[in-house]
Amino acid sequence: MVRERLVGAGTEVFFPTVEKLQKWTDRTKAVRFPLFPGYLFVHIDGSQQGRLVVLKTKGVVQFLGSTPGEPEPVPDEQIQTLIKVTESQVQLDPYPYLREGQRVRISRGPLAGIEGLLETKKDRHVLVLSVDILRQSTSLTIDAADVEEL
Repeated sequence: MVRERLVGAGTEVFFPTVEKLQKWTDRTKAVRFPLFPGYLFVHIDGSQQGRLVVLKTKGVVQFLGSTPGEPEPVPDEQIQTLIKVTESQVQLDPYPYLREGQRVRISRGPLAGIEGLLETKKDRHVLVLSVDILRQSTSLTIDAADVEEL
């Protein structure tokens, strides 16, 4: 609802979602869920007016940033990576925020060029994509042979 209000006010918004199977007793259905519940990304010009339009929108609580009241920009490459993986329909799983680990780049296939941290989860290799300002990450299963060290 907040996304719809912001778009209606002319603000550029990115609200990454993923499709997951939801099981009920009588059926199973694919349902879209927010990748980072409670967060969305807005593109504003940085002016006081641009900030106020967002902050006055019903449902918006605050901007994230290291200085209270000052929005901290998310690097464009992190946003572009999230757009690419959410549009690719690959299976994404929430993953704890990581700061340490080996940085790698996918070297071939439809996600070539995407960078992240190489980790293991249940004996499988996963690429962890982090959004620093949110202190949250997401992961996707990859073949370790498809990545190169940075």
